[in-house]
Formats: sequence, structure tokens, C-alpha cells
Amino acid sequence: MPQLVLSIDAGTTGIAVLVVDGDALVRTRVYGELTQHYPRPGWVEHDPREIWTLTRRLMDRALDESGASASDLAGIGITNQRETAVLWERRSGDPVAPAIVWQDRRTADICERLIDEGLEAEVRSRTGLLLDPYFSATKVMWYLEHLDGVRARAEAGELAFGTVDSWLLWNLTDGGVHATEPSNASRTLLYSLSDGDWDPFLLERLAIPAAILPQIRASSGRFATTRVLGTPLPISGVAGDQQAALFGHACFEDGMVKNTYGTGSFVLMNTGTRIARSEHRLLSSAAWDVGDGTNYILEGSIFVTGGAIQWLRDGLGIIATASETEPLARSVPDAGGTYLVPAFAGLGAPHWDPYARGAFLGITGGTTKGHLARAIVDAMAFQTREVIEAMVADSGIVPSELRVDGGASVMDLLCQVQADQLGVVVRRPANLDTTAMGAAYLAGLAEGVWSSLDDLSSRWRADAEFEPARSRDEVDASFDGWKRAVDRAKGWIEH
Repeated sequence: MPQLVLSIDAGTTGIAVLVVDGDALVRTRVYGELTQHYPRPGWVEHDPREIWTLTRRLMDRALDESGASASDLAGIGITNQRETAVLWERRSGDPVAPAIVWQDRRTADICERLIDEGLEAEVRSRTGLLLDPYFSATKVMWYLEHLDGVRARAEAGELAFGTVDSWLLWNLTDGGVHATEPSNASRTLLYSLSDGDWDPFLLERLAIPAAILPQIRASSGRFATTRVLGTPLPISGVAGDQQAALFGHACFEDGMVKNTYGTGSFVLMNTGTRIARSEHRLLSSAAWDVGDGTNYILEGSIFVTGGAIQWLRDGLGIIATASETEPLARSVPDAGGTYLVPAFAGLGAPHWDPYARGAFLGITGGTTKGHLARAIVDAMAFQTREVIEAMVADSGIVPSELRVDGGASVMDLLCQVQADQLGVVVRRPANLDTTAMGAAYLAGLAEGVWSSLDDLSSRWRADAEFEPARSRDEVDASFDGWKRAVDRAKGWIEH
């Protein structure tokens, strides 16, 4: 039996394709950047054709560099940037317009209109989400309301909508399959968490024709067969990127938590088969369905973590490369009583304050650039603690560990500060490509490369573990200072 899996990780700034073997080791990884388009302030677009052509080119390259042939592959997995909306013609497969990326804010007015109509509580109850431009449905509404003739064509069944997973599935099957799965569907504002299907009430209220929607299938299982690599290959695993990362971390048990430290951070807790409704403005979504029913998550989105390091480098010129952050932060014993609140574009979970702005507080004549770097590291850990404490309050589950990935997680100092703040062990994996590994696991599980979730759990390897080392009194005092700093940064922009 073939023991290799091809994993496609179609992210926001680029696409990675991995060849993973049966020991869960990466044989080959190739990457290509995706062009970002900013046609107006607040607008972010991708060219759907580029997403597909880049993916297709990288698939060939990954296979070539691995030394394997297509016949050595057991299957293909896909993970993708979530919430990005693509609309295309069923007959030709051509995009109707550029893809509207998840970061795009053009639908803020639509969201305000829906809130004014009193729809927010209903949306929250049905979908587990907030009414925010972040999610896909208002992007679809924008297409239908602003592009000539699109609504009539959509109602006639001539058009197809999908997130990036659906777009790739369509192209991999030459238009034969229009499908998605629960983790992506649950980020559209159109998916009923309790029913596990598209919500007729929301489709009617948002005036979105059901004819454009993809079929929802299990996350692990045969979606389709593709011949693009010259031989029939099953596409057997699909999940949105953050849920795929949770799966790649083998966080299969209730209460297991992962955090990805990227430009921002995404903290996810597996709540098992229970939908945990948040009272702290966290998001409830589907995690995955591996054929035995849907698992769910609580998610907290933090807007800026690693982005503060980019600001230290590009905005202030204090460092030349991101790797200089940890040595600079270690040049001082602590942040010297300073706190950085990186609310550069507001605060995300659990505050959701778009009017907050960044602040560096506690500065004295003795404050140095080392203190600023240390305050940036501390802020990543403080924000994560805020979200996890909200998760504990919502779920009643106290996690016993935190599994981490993302660029900033390479810093031992960050992992140690995080362990101290949470009072639990922080584990960093040997393979930081957890998102792509999650897609590989979902596909390989369906095709018999791995026999069970227990088999996959045994493949997860820690590169380093960080135990709490500071006293709780000391840790809590620093966290209290952080909360005071956040209070001063909130509501800074008058409105």
C-alpha cells in the first residue's frame, strides 16, 4: 500500500505543498508566495486563478523533489485560509470576480445593517460566530449586491460559491465536485452548528441562494478523485487551517489546546462533541468530522502577536531580523515594569474593541530597547492567557498543557513565559508545519496510512517542553499590571 500523502496548505500569503511519509515525517516541502491585492483601503483580494495555478505548479515540484511518483501517493489532503470567498461560473470554471480575503473590511456596512435589523443574537445562537466582515457570508452578499447580473445568475444556479478548499476541489476535479466540510462551512455565517448543515433561516434573511452552496461532507473521507498528476488519486482530507493545526497537534481529547503564534494568534480548544457556547465573545465552530460525528472548538483570535516583532523590525528599525528579538529581550531580566499593548488595529478576543490602540506604558528614564522587546514577548503570553481563561470559564475545562506552533514559537523565552503565565507545561513540536500535517493526517487516516487517532497521537513528537518556573504570586502580579495597561488602551479612538 502507498504510504505517502501529498498535503496542500493554501494559506493567505503563500501556498506550501508537502510530501509526508507513513512515519509522519516530511519528505519534501515546497512553497510559493501568493500575490496580495489592495485595490482600495480596507480591501484585500486574491486572484483565484493564481491560487489554482500556483497550487498545481507546486504539486508537481513537490513530487519531483521527493523522488516519488504519483503512484506512491495514498491520497491528497487540503487545508486553507478560512473565510475567503470565491465565486465562479459553473460552466466555464472562471471566477466572476477576485476572491475577497478574510482580512477584507468592505462589508462593515452590511454587518452594521444586519445588526440594526436585530439579527446579531440569532446569528450568534445559530452559528457560534459574530456579525463581522471577517466571515464569508457578507462577502457573498457584497458580490450579489454590487456586481451586475450576479444575483440573477446565482438564483438560476449558474454560479458556485466556496471557500478556498472548495475552489481547489473544483479545479482538481475539473468541475466534477463542489464540496466543503464542517470546519470551513462553520466559518461562513451560514452553517447551523446544531444541525450540521446550511441554515435555511439565515440563507433567507441574508438573501443568499442555496443553489450556489457546496455540499458538506466529512473532513476525512474520499471527496473525489483527481487525475492532475497523471494517475487517479483520492482527495481524502480537508479542513480550515486553524482546525487542521489543532488536528496536526493531535489535540483529539476534550480540553486540549493549541496556539499558533503568527502575525496574530489563534487559540483553539477542542470541546469534543459538545458545542460550548461562549459568554466571553469567543467563537464556537466545528473542528472536524472524521466519520463518527462532528467535534467542536472554542476559538480566540488575537490580532497582533508576532506582528509586534515586525513593527520592532520594520516600523522602529530596532532589530534587523526577527531572530534578534529573543537575544534583545534576554538582555534584561524582565520588562522593567513596562507593558506593551499591541492594539495596532484594535483588540480581538476576548475584548473585541476596534477603538483600542497600541500603548507602551510604565516607561521611565531607565527603559531600554531591551525592555521593549521583553514587553513584546510578555504581551504574546498575556494575550494568550486572557483567551485561555475565557475558554476555561466558557467550557469548564482546565487544560493540562498548551501545544504551540508558528514563527514566534521558536523562542524559548516566549514558551517559558507562556508556561509561567498559564501554570501548565508548554510543548513545542519537532515539526512546526502542523497545519499541513493536519491535512495530511486527515487524508492518510481515510486511506489507511494511519489506523486511528491513537496511531496519529503516537506520531506527535515534542521538540521541547517548558514547565512553569515562577511563583503564582509573581506571575499574577505581572498579569494584573497587563490588565491595567489594556484598560488604558481601550476606547482610545473617539467615535
